[in-house]
Amino acid sequence: MFTGLIEDTGRVTAFERRGKAGLLRVASSLPLDEIAIGDSVAVNGACLTVTEKREGTLTFDVSPESLTATTLGSLASGSLVNLERALRLGDRMGGHIVTGHVDCVGRLARTENSSHHHVLEFSLPAGNARYLVTKGSVTIDGISLTVNRVSQDGFTVNIIPHTLERTSLHSLRPGNEVNIETDIIGKYVERLTQPWKSGSGLTMRALAENGFL
Repeated sequence: MFTGLIEDTGRVTAFERRGKAGLLRVASSLPLDEIAIGDSVAVNGACLTVTEKREGTLTFDVSPESLTATTLGSLASGSLVNLERALRLGDRMGGHIVTGHVDCVGRLARTENSSHHHVLEFSLPAGNARYLVTKGSVTIDGISLTVNRVSQDGFTVNIIPHTLERTSLHSLRPGNEVNIETDIIGKYVERLTQPWKSGSGLTMRALAENGFL
């Protein structure tokens, strides 16, 4: 579990294809003495397991599923990546609940810049915008952000200079792809309100029978 507050912007030193899987090495200023082999680290919003650490570099195995569902397969030596270690019990929840399970790959459609804020507009694959609400939360490449506006096939966010400078967002250009994780609460609500194959589910009748109406 993560919060979407980026701890470090690492730089890819190597990405190797190994059949349908891959191996990723990232140079990072994170305190490696506090990271154990087997720990979870979100890399551009995708939860990966540390398999090796040495000389300021973290190594991750990347599964075929992760390569298919995220932008990790497009990383190359020199690419910037957002890094966050897993949340510890008792830490402040400064962002929002982030699972590290990417829902879809979005695309930067447009930017609007000023000296005080930056508006980024992203397009999404069909069906994913329904999990976003205005003033709700979204994770873009591991970064917890507030949704500014939602459309049928995308959304916008308003970025302050601090976030732009301290993450990989400053390197994005229109057309670039990003990992998107929508708010997990919306997915649970949809699951509970849709009938299952058995015909059960949350209905007005069920609410009334249990005293909610």
